[in-house]
Amino acid sequence: MTKTTETSPTQTFVRFTLIQRLEHITFLLSFSLLGFTGLPQKYPVSPISLALFNAFGGVENLRMIHHISAIVMLIISLAHVIELLYSLIVTRTPISMIPWINDIQHVINDVLYYLGFRKHKAYYGRYSYAEKAEYLALIWGTVVMALTGFMMWNPITTVRMLPGEAIPAAKAAHGGEAVLAVLAIIIWHFYHVHLKTFNKSMFTGKLNREEMEHEHPAELAAIDAGKQRAPISAGELRKRQLIFAPFALVSIAVFAFGIYYLVGYETTALTTLPTGETAPVFAPLPTATPLPPTATVPAPTAAAVPVALTWDTSISALFQQKCAACHGAMALAGIDFTSYAGAIKGGLNGPIIVPNDAANSNLIQKQEAGNHPGQLSADEIAQIKAWIDAGAPEK
Repeated sequence: MTKTTETSPTQTFVRFTLIQRLEHITFLLSFSLLGFTGLPQKYPVSPISLALFNAFGGVENLRMIHHISAIVMLIISLAHVIELLYSLIVTRTPISMIPWINDIQHVINDVLYYLGFRKHKAYYGRYSYAEKAEYLALIWGTVVMALTGFMMWNPITTVRMLPGEAIPAAKAAHGGEAVLAVLAIIIWHFYHVHLKTFNKSMFTGKLNREEMEHEHPAELAAIDAGKQRAPISAGELRKRQLIFAPFALVSIAVFAFGIYYLVGYETTALTTLPTGETAPVFAPLPTATPLPPTATVPAPTAAAVPVALTWDTSISALFQQKCAACHGAMALAGIDFTSYAGAIKGGLNGPIIVPNDAANSNLIQKQEAGNHPGQLSADEIAQIKAWIDAGAPEK
């Protein structure tokens, strides 16, 4: 080892390789798209969500972009794992992103500094304890989101191995982790990297001496002292690469099969049907004209008999067309329109249909207020009101 003699302020130090920077920007883009397309599905009645639904051309397009972004995130996660294993097995780079005992001392030193008992903060190495904690949170979050996302994407496969309660549990964990991840990026990561000090190393790959002295003084001291690993000979590097290559190829093949299985194995998501033609169920009959005494009343034909307005004949299909995207398998607000019992039962706030009393039915009140995600037309609202006032019959 030779001691470094150059100490110019313009001296730069490699912080991230090109591969690491590409991984970061790809992960950033996929994460952002997942947030923009996932949170509206978690909060579908929010005005912002409705605006995004309209901007993307409907919830199906939003869901498709969400799925594609998830696949991209899984691909880049695999690339990162392979790159990390390459560093450990081939180049034998020490693990520096895992918390260690000295991180506890760094936390104590920082607390003492903020309380005024020390003149300077802890001397961090290549990564601080805060960066390590954020990295572990990223790993945890990615694993949770991937597993719960698979369960919701393939519910039939999931319930073959787990109880049915696993699906709503996965939905709750997926949404909760998404909110936590977005808030962590905005409040924690974005502040420390872009507002507190604008760290450009993830874009340029380098830090200058002043930045190293401020952010990573222990690493800079080790570099100046010449404590750097000796380079690997070309022959030894080639030997290690040949050993590592089959493992990487098998991992990629298994992952590719898993993605193919994930995308095409099940098609279970409800789709929003296009709005069909609407027509009044009951047409007013003309005023009866008295018949001559000698005339006979013709027997009614099958076409002249009005069809009874019931759940089975027309109401179920209307709810399936307009409402099932949110109040079907998702059961938003606890409301399920896929069955008569579910519709009559109502949601988390109680019944929404009061038989024989459409005016006091919460369903009608919500629809007549307008701007509902599954907004019914005036004719459809009139049809639902007539059905409720008739007692909301099933058959």
